[in-house]
Amino acid sequence: MTVLQDLKYRQWFRGADVDGDGFITQRDVRLMSERYIAARGAAADAATAHRLTEGMDAFWSNVIAPMDQDGDGKVDLREMTDGFRRVLTDPALYPQQIERVTDCFLDLSDLDADGKIDQVEFRQIFASVADVPSEDCAAVFAALDLDGSGTLDRAEFHKAVAEFFYGDDPDAPANHLFGRLAE
Repeated sequence: MTVLQDLKYRQWFRGADVDGDGFITQRDVRLMSERYIAARGAAADAATAHRLTEGMDAFWSNVIAPMDQDGDGKVDLREMTDGFRRVLTDPALYPQQIERVTDCFLDLSDLDADGKIDQVEFRQIFASVADVPSEDCAAVFAALDLDGSGTLDRAEFHKAVAEFFYGDDPDAPANHLFGRLAE
């Protein structure tokens, strides 16, 4: 794993540690989805909210929980970084590892149901779920909008998420998907 990937994973960890206790637990993962569902104004029993909760539970079970090296039910930064180093090695595995949760967030973010995310929708998801400052969201969104359409379609959004978790290009705009990287 490179220094860049380490920075990205650390940034993601800060957003995923919702309660700020230095660990990611199943509760943190649930809180991420609940926070977004509430910000979106979706009913907890809505189909997309249910899909998001299921997807986040699967993300916890299949990706995060196996990183718990000491079996205490929580994952610290070292365990998560070691786990990402082991698990997120092959972008070809993106569909099994991350795609389902990304699709759920995209569907919930798409307020006008046009199949795309505009800048307002993008800011809502990242400000709500990962506490990314609005100015960071605007800059990242502009860089990720590869075709200059003013929206991110499903392919652009998936490309950004895959680049964040698997990529090592220091100039990739997706590096800052979860906020500006802090050294």
